[in-house]
Amino acid sequence: MNNRMKCFLIVFLGMLAAMAPLSTDMYLPALPEFSNDFHISASLAQLTLTMTLIGMAVGQILGGPVSDYLGRRNPLLLGMAVFTAASVLCFITSSIHMFLGLRLIQGIAGAFGIVISRAIARDVASGPELLQFYSILMMVNGLAPIAAPVIGGQILRFTSWHGIFAAMAVVGGLMFLLTMVYQETLPPQKRISDIKSSFKSFPLLLKNRYFCGQCLIQCFVFGGVFTYIGGSSFLFQNIYHVSAQVYSYIFGFIGLGLLFMGALPARLSGTVSGASMLRAALWGHLTGAVLFLAGVLLFAPLWYSIVSLFIAIVPLSVLGASSTSMALESCGKNAGSASAILGFSSMVLGGVLMPVAGAMGENSALPMALIMVCCFALGLGAFYHYVAPAHRGKDGGLTSKREEEQPAAAENQN
Repeated sequence: MNNRMKCFLIVFLGMLAAMAPLSTDMYLPALPEFSNDFHISASLAQLTLTMTLIGMAVGQILGGPVSDYLGRRNPLLLGMAVFTAASVLCFITSSIHMFLGLRLIQGIAGAFGIVISRAIARDVASGPELLQFYSILMMVNGLAPIAAPVIGGQILRFTSWHGIFAAMAVVGGLMFLLTMVYQETLPPQKRISDIKSSFKSFPLLLKNRYFCGQCLIQCFVFGGVFTYIGGSSFLFQNIYHVSAQVYSYIFGFIGLGLLFMGALPARLSGTVSGASMLRAALWGHLTGAVLFLAGVLLFAPLWYSIVSLFIAIVPLSVLGASSTSMALESCGKNAGSASAILGFSSMVLGGVLMPVAGAMGENSALPMALIMVCCFALGLGAFYHYVAPAHRGKDGGLTSKREEEQPAAAENQN
């Protein structure tokens, strides 16, 4: 892989992986307006995000095995075409029920980009290089949470929420064109011969204690993060009474932290173990969530909530790079299937929790804070129970062994 191809893949895969924040974050500043426009509750408005996340969870389960069987390019073309079409239909629909169905379809289609981007990275890299690759992807992907809500907020200055979906359709069309340029990274001889075997690999992968632990970590942590994503617009606009534009700047500021934090795994790769980075990230998530909960109980000012949420959210870049690279390292021909399970794990709980926080009160941040603390605590518990034992050295610390050695250590835990 020459430098030109590597640069193209970094940008291309980063944009594909950004389909999730694009489909959610750009739309966030419009949630209160959307709720008023359709005369629906905050919980039902958040359900439009839930449908997208559920679609992304299901779409990754389908997209991973399909890409292992057919290659990466053709499934990507189909996914980006359907994503574009669904975005156009979201723009023109006036029915909330139709809108919910289209958001589900949009999530399924966008998921093909998310799951296949991780599989492509596994096609071209391994070991510490794979961790570096994922960290760079997280940096590129970190631009989306910064740009998406700001773009969405600015669009709302000139038009309604419909314009946001017009912008999504344009991005989907661009990704379709870039996929046409992309050269296949999974040659026929490396593909699975029977797609049924890929689906059969799901229970085998989940029987791996180590891999299952990584799935649980991502399930709980992303559940907490998506609770923040779904509730942040109501927190800042309904409770702190900031405008949609100011909210987009606050959300973008936290996204900026994700971007800069994404550089950390690449710089530390080879000197600090992925397990140590993962542990530090999990403690960072929980610390920030506890601080945010304390602020909610004490009616803290706006600046305190921003700082505590910053601490609670920005470690996600480190967690995503370290957890994903360690989980996928030994999957071989089943990289797509393993990526699908990881993707499903990271989406499904967040989709369930988003409307729960809204249903418990759109003018109170307490449900959101409690859910975040519980999710991050459970993620940390999953790490110590399932993942840390595979890295425990003789001195009781976490070892800094190469990623290739992790699967063997994980098998010893079964």
